[in-house]
Amino acid sequence: MDPRLLIVEDDDGLRDVLVRSLTAEGFDVTAVASGHRFIASAVDHPPDALVIDIGLPDADGRDVCQALRARGINSPVLFLTARDALADRLSGFSAGGDDYITKPFDVEELCARLHALLRRAGVARKYQTGGLVFDPTEHSVRNTSGRQALSPTEFRLLAALAARPAKAMSRRELVAAAWPHGAIVHDNTLDVYVARLRRKLKELAGAPRIVTVHGVGYRVE
Repeated sequence: MDPRLLIVEDDDGLRDVLVRSLTAEGFDVTAVASGHRFIASAVDHPPDALVIDIGLPDADGRDVCQALRARGINSPVLFLTARDALADRLSGFSAGGDDYITKPFDVEELCARLHALLRRAGVARKYQTGGLVFDPTEHSVRNTSGRQALSPTEFRLLAALAARPAKAMSRRELVAAAWPHGAIVHDNTLDVYVARLRRKLKELAGAPRIVTVHGVGYRVE
């Protein structure tokens, strides 16, 4: 069976080229133009690998990746971007990405990177996150009891925690996931954001809790 690949790229021409080229290389390709449609497709039919353009019209591709990780989609992610700065690359990895390629790129290299990701991924893992649904287009989280709006930093912080349920994340890991690379974030700043998230999660019946892990950081359970 051909590896199933889901792509989000808002440029019509490049999206068509990717579909044709990757199909010819033996992938079963589905491509969409927006983060909203991409998340819906990934959740309904989890693919073997994901290709995400960072500069989407309705959301930052890194936020889209974090939203999917928080939903339990653990397929390998390759980011496409026109930006090659170190800070951009590091923020992509912190958001849950596995590889990174800059535009313009060679399709043969893209294929080689995707095959390498699939070999390393093996069997995709799945996990539960307390029924939370993350929407990176609106920076919000919801469950069956309601919806809470989040700031971009709150969204990234909660998504990072939800992507590793019941596992402690260090303060350093959380800062890397939620703030730009190189940002100076004091311990009390992180604590303030966690306190805000705790208050918001209490408004959602049945939502998971953020627990302090002394000497380490936090975990969600």
